[in-house]
Amino acid sequence: MRFLFSLLLNASLVYLLSVVLPGVAITSLLQAILVVLLLGFANWLVRPVLIILSFPITILSLGLFLFVINGLLVLLVDALLPGFAVANLFWAILFSVFLALLNTLLGSNMVKQVSNPPRNS
Repeated sequence: MRFLFSLLLNASLVYLLSVVLPGVAITSLLQAILVVLLLGFANWLVRPVLIILSFPITILSLGLFLFVINGLLVLLVDALLPGFAVANLFWAILFSVFLALLNTLLGSNMVKQVSNPPRNS
């Protein structure tokens, strides 16, 4: 139940960001679900490799290069999904930053409430 709620919340946030950000376009909520699944897979599989390969530049930039890595992962998902389009790296980085912020603000509290609903005594 928790995974399904988290998936739907993230898909809704992806769809909302595509409406708000002019450099990001998505065709449907189903595509948003696919974006979330592919981003999760890319973060699980590709991101660690990119972090290891870019470790020196990440250290030199005081960690700011991690934003570029996140943007590159969004562009990778853009290349794999035909219904998801990101204009350039700037919009991909902005998309990933806003998605992370919204997920942090909304996700932690809402997922906890779904997992452990308050009991009426």
